[in-house]
Amino acid sequence: MELLKHCMLCPRKCGVNRYKEKGFCNATNRIKLAYYSTHMWEEPIISGTRGSGTIFFSNCNLRCLYCQNKKISIDGYGKYISNKRLKEIMLELQNKKVHNINLVTPTSYVPQIISVLHKIKNKELKIPVVYNTSSYENVGTIIACRNLIDIYLADLRYYNDKLGEKYSNCKNYFETATMSIDEMYRQVGKIKLDNEGMLKKGLIVRVLIIPGEIEDAKKIINYLYKTYKDNIFISIMNQYTPINTCKYNNLNRKLTKEEYDEVIKYALSIGVNNAFIQEEGTATESFIPDFNKNIL
Repeated sequence: MELLKHCMLCPRKCGVNRYKEKGFCNATNRIKLAYYSTHMWEEPIISGTRGSGTIFFSNCNLRCLYCQNKKISIDGYGKYISNKRLKEIMLELQNKKVHNINLVTPTSYVPQIISVLHKIKNKELKIPVVYNTSSYENVGTIIACRNLIDIYLADLRYYNDKLGEKYSNCKNYFETATMSIDEMYRQVGKIKLDNEGMLKKGLIVRVLIIPGEIEDAKKIINYLYKTYKDNIFISIMNQYTPINTCKYNNLNRKLTKEEYDEVIKYALSIGVNNAFIQEEGTATESFIPDFNKNIL
């Protein structure tokens, strides 16, 4: 694939020939998967009663210091597969009656993914496709997914770009991510539910509250509500899970109930209606898939 010979898929713009070398994300020209399974722990309108067919891609172009999936995003755990095998996995998950196909951290493999989807979307593959991303994307990469993605499940991690540089070694995170999210919304529009109350088209933006950074989370929520009102869902997450010892002390603890409650009260005070709120107990390693399972 020509795009992989001078890779500019993400804002890192490494420009490497992925057939010969690796850029920031460590991806080659081949798809690398860590895990796929029926997943019950996404937002209720994604997981429903039968689960979301999640496909976890190895490697990541953001690589946050606090990543709970470090084993696959940074350490690169996984197995190389062919485009044909990716197609088979999607159809295998569909046969398990999942509500959707959920592509987790797909950015580095968009050319391969769209090649597969062009062949099977609305043909063999008849359920919605979810693009599950950190939003540190080039708009052009999101444009390439037009008419192939039904649901965008996007993070908005930082309002203050200094936090992006501090925790994820990325510049201009907010502007970059919001431009990408704008394109996602242009593609899928307002929330559309099916007869079961499941999301069939639309945008969910996740706000993972980082311990000690609740003012930044409030600014993100304010931006999202002012921009999209209740035409999207905002998922306000308390599941920050300290996995590794970091040089920043606030990253080595869980979010407090008081911090989370303050952010929720703020969201309610500005009028947010379409929001997902997590219960206590989600900040635990039990919510992280067991990537040691050899199921590929």
